[in-house]
Amino acid sequence: MHVKRRWSGALVAAGLAAVSITACSPPEDKVPSIGYSFDNNVDTYNARTVDGAASGARQAFTRVQVGFSYLGPEGDALSDNDIGTTAIVPGDTLTVQYTIAPAATYSDGAPMACDDLVLAWAANSGRFATDRPMFDAASTAGYSDIERIDCVPGAKEATVVFAAGRNYDNWRALFGATDLLPAHVAARAVGVANVVDPILGGDDEVVSRIADFWNTGWTLTPGAIDTSLLPSAGPYRVESYTVEDGLVLVANDAWWGIPPETEQVVVWPKGTDAAAKVADGSLDVIDQGAGALDAVGATEGFATTSQPSRGVEQLTFATQGVLAEASARRAVAACIPRSDLFDTLGHPGFEVAAAGLGAGVVDSRLVQPGTLEYPSVATVVGDRYQRSNLDQAGKELVGADESDLTVRVGYLGPDARRAEEVRRMAADCAAAGITVQDASSPEFTPSALRSGAVDAVLGNSGSLPGPSGSASGVVARYSLRTGTGLNVGGYSNARIDSIIDQLAVTEDPERVLALATEGEKILWNDMPSLPLYNEPRTTVVSDGMQDVVPNPTAAGAGWNMDRWVLLR
Repeated sequence: MHVKRRWSGALVAAGLAAVSITACSPPEDKVPSIGYSFDNNVDTYNARTVDGAASGARQAFTRVQVGFSYLGPEGDALSDNDIGTTAIVPGDTLTVQYTIAPAATYSDGAPMACDDLVLAWAANSGRFATDRPMFDAASTAGYSDIERIDCVPGAKEATVVFAAGRNYDNWRALFGATDLLPAHVAARAVGVANVVDPILGGDDEVVSRIADFWNTGWTLTPGAIDTSLLPSAGPYRVESYTVEDGLVLVANDAWWGIPPETEQVVVWPKGTDAAAKVADGSLDVIDQGAGALDAVGATEGFATTSQPSRGVEQLTFATQGVLAEASARRAVAACIPRSDLFDTLGHPGFEVAAAGLGAGVVDSRLVQPGTLEYPSVATVVGDRYQRSNLDQAGKELVGADESDLTVRVGYLGPDARRAEEVRRMAADCAAAGITVQDASSPEFTPSALRSGAVDAVLGNSGSLPGPSGSASGVVARYSLRTGTGLNVGGYSNARIDSIIDQLAVTEDPERVLALATEGEKILWNDMPSLPLYNEPRTTVVSDGMQDVVPNPTAAGAGWNMDRWVLLR
């Protein structure tokens, strides 16, 4: 039988408390299973492509594709010693020795090897290109700073050597969860003995074929997946994927670490009828942007935690078409009621803190709220763009030689909160002669901005529709760098590129402050994006669930799904 469930009448205080309440028993012949849903599509096994980063692949596979680190609830990269160990090699140039655990083996029996690191570096470094990058990588952050990887094909050790002067500060996040894909599968698909020799040997013809597979070979279509392409190096592996039965993850028998607490987790991506799944008892954990649960209604048996995320809700503008001129982008920004959007939509379910995440409108793209540098950097914008300013918008339109302007705003729908954001933008901007149109769809990806299908993307850091962000904020910065995959607006400024590159290797707070302040002066003038507020995230768990720890970062609530237990 199923437990009657409800949304908790009082919101649990934001934090990391796990929910633990006893529920009743399922039929004895059923495999112990937990239902998990989040606000994104799952259409690829590769979370590192542009569209893969914008999908729910990272939330679905963080305990399937395990790496040398994982993103914890505070947004920091934490070491995962099940995969292996890392050690800094003494010297002026950053050099890291990676040692893969001797027992580390994929679910298909192939050993994990340094080949997997070489493939990750090749794909994400931006190093391999002809007239364009071969690999459609979302971000090159950190990987582009690696000069070389020393690896003997099939070996359990790799030495990663960074370029002189490029001691990447956030190196522990590299080769982390969902970064390492099975290199032996890519090699088999293109008909070579291994990927290491052609990559390190500079065989562009073979590397191009490897890139083609990396870009599209791990696409997932419900009802038509090939599990031989999806071996796991984590506690769970993919068993099946259909619209009717969801994405089924089962315990990986080849896993050498502590076995998962629950034998099966069924992932229900965006588009699932959440109300129906709640009613029939199929959902136990729901991770959503706040305001996306309205359709479920009042249901007993659930507890809710809401908190600000590390990702920033923002508009990313095209730098072509009707918004090619910076003055046109500033005109749109001037009529958007940022303070009102934060007050009414930016902190549902949690108290606004005096400082830090979720404290108010976000006024920087280069440093995060809660950091030492943020209060000073945030003063760059002053009182501009806090509220709808029709006079300023009108002046900017004249500068852009536009008497009226139509801006199509795309986002992954349906999403009640973002629909309301666009509605309010449209209402305020109409008086300035700017028409804001809702261009959302269930199939929307940020790549639509690159193709000119929309004029702006409403999403999280990096234009991502689902959870995003980390303590380092690296992805957000690099999404403004020329040529980066997630720079879907096509923004390019040589000085901003230099500032982003310097911030990646700078720990000195005074230097960070100086660089970020200079950068924000440029960005508020160029207006490639308009930050709004830290996106509020909601984690909903059913009565009886244990050890669900909300994670308002790019990893999402599934970061520790192998520890989840549903007491029967």
